[in-house]
Amino acid sequence: MKRNLNDLIAFVTVAREGNFTRAAAQLGVTQPALSQTITALENRMDIRLLTRNTRNVSPTVAGERLLQAIGTRFDEIEAELDMLTEMRDKPAGTVRITCGPHVLSTILLPKLSALLREYPEIKLEFDANHGFRNIVADRFDAGVRLGDTIDKDMIAMPITPQLRMAAVASPEYLLTHTLPLTPQDLLQHNCMNMRMATSGGLYVWEFDNDEGPVNVRVNGQLTFNTSAPMVDAALAGLGIAFLPEEEFEPYIAQGRLIRFLEPYCRPFPGYYLYYPSRKQHSPAFSLVMEALKMGN
Repeated sequence: MKRNLNDLIAFVTVAREGNFTRAAAQLGVTQPALSQTITALENRMDIRLLTRNTRNVSPTVAGERLLQAIGTRFDEIEAELDMLTEMRDKPAGTVRITCGPHVLSTILLPKLSALLREYPEIKLEFDANHGFRNIVADRFDAGVRLGDTIDKDMIAMPITPQLRMAAVASPEYLLTHTLPLTPQDLLQHNCMNMRMATSGGLYVWEFDNDEGPVNVRVNGQLTFNTSAPMVDAALAGLGIAFLPEEEFEPYIAQGRLIRFLEPYCRPFPGYYLYYPSRKQHSPAFSLVMEALKMGN
């Protein structure tokens, strides 16, 4: 037989208060309605739960047993509900984000540092890798990837402007090699390959201009699966590297890397924060979203 939890809550309240009038006021019902509720519960269970007199109400032996069995459980539920309300009013908890190592160090940490200082109860967990994680199955709150790589069923919010790829080499490398003028010229150079975490294959360098897209399968002595050592290798004069321009910007400005083939590098969607649903975000996640919005 399915129990009515409201009737059980009414019983616990009356048993604890020892008075129908006080219990009715606490529950927000009339005293006669509460008395009928208790009587109906006793009739369904076919056992008397409360002993009534003109002044007081006290549990019977059966009522005391029921009170001990369910009273603490209702207290636990009430405490959990209070905690959830407190989380809503006072942002707390852990937000889990999967992202690439470079975007973590250059975008996420700088933008989220102030949030962490302002809300000490918020915790951030980052999964930094170049692969694509299933954020639903792996229980992430969100991921950060380039806009054109995100599944269509995800909600996506831009957190950076558009990006461009950049082909670069050090001045030392270009002293002994001819400057590439077209993407096809790269076939005559020592280019650094990137091993893709998802497919296991090598990244095909993608270019585009008014004449249309041009894809080049480059060759070279070095292959990496992350971008940071590729930047280091380019600085060391070990060949040509091809990555989003932001990874090279400080070194280009310092003259330590030379950029070329710019007319073939058109803008593409930048980094996006993506997540599976617009509904019922935790206060902590909502604050993370706000901090990562473009312009913040």
